Amino acid sequence: MLLAMVLWSSMRASLWPATALAQNPIVVDRRPLRSSVELTVVTVTVRDAGGRLAIDLPRDAFQIYEDGDPQQITQFTNERVPVGLGLLLDISDSMFGQRIIDARATVERFLLDLLKPADAFFVMAFNHEPHLLTTWTDDASTVRAALAALKPWGGTAIYDAIVRAEPLLDARSRERAALVVISDGADTASDHSLRDVRSTMLRTDAFVYAIAIDSPQRRTINARVNPEALREITNQSGGTTEVVHDGEELDAATARIAEELNSQYVLGYSPPHAADGKYHSIRVKVTREGFKVRARNGYVATPR
Repeated sequence: MLLAMVLWSSMRASLWPATALAQNPIVVDRRPLRSSVELTVVTVTVRDAGGRLAIDLPRDAFQIYEDGDPQQITQFTNERVPVGLGLLLDISDSMFGQRIIDARATVERFLLDLLKPADAFFVMAFNHEPHLLTTWTDDASTVRAALAALKPWGGTAIYDAIVRAEPLLDARSRERAALVVISDGADTASDHSLRDVRSTMLRTDAFVYAIAIDSPQRRTINARVNPEALREITNQSGGTTEVVHDGEELDAATARIAEELNSQYVLGYSPPHAADGKYHSIRVKVTREGFKVRARNGYVATPR
């Protein structure tokens, strides 16, 4: 089944608008851009009115709100930061034949050619249960050997795989995080529910992407892919769900994810509360006309 689900090299000083400089000193926050009790980090994708990625906006074009209250942006970068990425690949029985062949090729190209050398990743397969194929790595031979050994069988436990991936994302060595899920069917075998997954992902700052393969060659082995359920997971994280129909479209979809990962902003601010275990909403705005912003819409402030 196919659904395709950072130490910055430099950091810039955050500046308030010129009218406020007389009263507010320039804020320079040199902590690593990684969410913690003292710092909340938000990865942001911005597109212009034509849908193109906007990559050169300055810090003062952004506003960020937590629980409706404006926050001072103390850290900002629009330079690419290494990413720790988890790749979750469906290997249920409906993935046999050309589908798994196409999926192997796409995953290999995505991880080894489209990501950057400074990135790291892990690969997890799932059928009726998750199977961790590699821990954090950037080694090509490890990835190729793991993918070559895959044999589709069993049901589909997408939700269990995402929940299993969350602690790995939290243990990453890169500051930015992403999760890509590839599957061709609906969840039929998870112990966890969709609600469990959404709750779990509020505890990570990872962007979640899903690529749902809805092939015209129908197979009755498992339930048809459910893009709407996937969007409930990806949208709250700032990611996207894309529906594709064949291997060529799958390849193109992963290329678009890689392009987006190359073009994101990262903003940091000091939260106005302790790690209280409560949910806090986040809203990011661009003050200029014609831009659309995607970012996670909230988080649970858990101790780290």
